[in-house]
Amino acid sequence: MATKRKKQGAYMISAVAEMYEIHPQTLRLYEREGLLLPSRSEGNTRLYTDEDLERLEFILNLARDLGVNIAGIAIVLQMRERMEEMNRQMQGFVDYVRTEMLSRIQQQQPSAGLVPMPRPAFVPQRATGKVVAIPGKAAALPGKAAALKGAVVGAKSVGKAAKGK
Repeated sequence: MATKRKKQGAYMISAVAEMYEIHPQTLRLYEREGLLLPSRSEGNTRLYTDEDLERLEFILNLARDLGVNIAGIAIVLQMRERMEEMNRQMQGFVDYVRTEMLSRIQQQQPSAGLVPMPRPAFVPQRATGKVVAIPGKAAALPGKAAALKGAVVGAKSVGKAAKGK
């Protein structure tokens, strides 16, 4: 639905009813059902703000275009409000995590990081077909079975240790 309202101000019930081509009793019904909550003047006249009119447009779209009844409109509005609240909470959580991570990264000392440690590599020996561990070197394993059967770690053979020798 195209916006038929001005940009600023508060509107009386008759002006709103005329703008949206609805009966003033419909607006009173929406207020009674809690769908709209216009403010009141000193003389107790209903005054609709721009936010009230945006909400009214949403209500009218549900009623006119989608055929939703008043009870359904109330449920949709409640769900919409809950989703907005959950969205605000999620955004707050994301902001908290972001600031917490940034503060932790800034607090870390450059020397407090992880120190790389050389890992032993397993290199197959040509003559015996055994795999020997060489600290600080990287090599590909010929296969799990061959590596476990003939691997030598230090001076012990893994194959012999597994057999109990």
